[in-house]
Amino acid sequence: MRLIYKLIYWNYHATSGLWYWARRRFTLAGLCVAGGFLLAGITGLDIENTVIYQSFALLLSFLLLAFAGSFFIRANFSATRSLPRFGTAGQPLKYRVTVKNLTAKPQVGLTLLEELADSRPGFDEWLAFQLAEGKRVRPFRVAQRRRTNLFRQANVKNAEVPPLMSCGEAEASVELLPLRRGILHLTGITLAQTDPLGLCRALRKILVPQTILILPKRYPLPPITLPGALRYQEGGVALASNVGRSEEFVALRDYRYGDPLRHIHWRSWAKTGKPIVKEFEDEFFVRHALVLDTFDDEPNSEILEEAVSVAASFACTVMTQESLLDLLFVGNQSYCFTAGRGLAHGDQMMEILASVKNCADKKFEVLEQLVLNHVSLVSGCICVLQRWDEPRRKFVEKLKVLGVPLLVLIIVSPGGGISGTSSELMEKPGTIRFLEIGKIAEELAKLK
Repeated sequence: MRLIYKLIYWNYHATSGLWYWARRRFTLAGLCVAGGFLLAGITGLDIENTVIYQSFALLLSFLLLAFAGSFFIRANFSATRSLPRFGTAGQPLKYRVTVKNLTAKPQVGLTLLEELADSRPGFDEWLAFQLAEGKRVRPFRVAQRRRTNLFRQANVKNAEVPPLMSCGEAEASVELLPLRRGILHLTGITLAQTDPLGLCRALRKILVPQTILILPKRYPLPPITLPGALRYQEGGVALASNVGRSEEFVALRDYRYGDPLRHIHWRSWAKTGKPIVKEFEDEFFVRHALVLDTFDDEPNSEILEEAVSVAASFACTVMTQESLLDLLFVGNQSYCFTAGRGLAHGDQMMEILASVKNCADKKFEVLEQLVLNHVSLVSGCICVLQRWDEPRRKFVEKLKVLGVPLLVLIIVSPGGGISGTSSELMEKPGTIRFLEIGKIAEELAKLK
């Protein structure tokens, strides 16, 4: 069976590579001529009863002339991209490329083609995906769209380059649509010139390796009241500025055993003859925990991607409020990242979420222990879960017993549901909600 899968994979790898080369080497007219040539070759085998073989010879001559003509086009170029710092999955990204003509001959009719790193998976990753997809029941169109777009990182439109004078330069505007979060690798730029027949292109590749971080897709959220209230935070405002005691004090008082020496007010000690220390103000403010469930055996999980997008949506919302946000998740180790009130910026939270990967070698109890050790510090908890099973149900129950205000969001597959939890959902619809892929925006809009 594995041998059969390897043959299928090799076929996929070869045909996808051939199609990529053909789309770059030939224009749309050239692809039509090539398609007609193949069709004529198949249907014109019987030369005694059909004259289609004549068109076969004619189309072949066109292709050979165009292909040969493209080799007579000679030019050298250099190129420089002006990339933004970030992009967002699902949102068009525009940037400019400066192209310089390195020859003394003017160049016209140039088309700029972006070169992305090969996103085709290795055999093991491809096989794992195929086996996981085979277990799912999906509408045919949904399944085909997922199979087509899963490993593709971005779609890039070809850009027309203005005419280049002798040793001159010009700017081209490129539009790129990121399809997935993470680091997008741009390996080079190809400049294409069409042959006189307009069928084939001469390609000049320029190595310009660059990367851009693609942030997770975000959903708009209505004005919502997040769970929890003001809670005492040791260190007060200092927690929001430099993780420690605040440098501003509210009063002076006599030294007490155990006060840190760095808090002694030396001038007052010199005047009074006894140790005086600075007293700091403690503050109560809101601190939320954003718990992200990353436990999934399936590579490139669609549910994980949506869970990350939902978490990113809440991270952006909390960043606009006067509160702290602790992002808790498990990867190759347990992570707790705090942002808000000057401690860190929202962009840093987005960068972390852009790099989150599934955790297949640990159990959900690792995340549970991380949250329970941290829960005494937070005012409320937002849990984004990938499924509803016994470990996750017990985890939510433990948080309820501890009196932690909760908002639990469970991501489910299209047409799926949560078996055995309908009574819980009916009991407290504001506490536990499930979000169906494809309708997540609509479900989030209903939150209050």
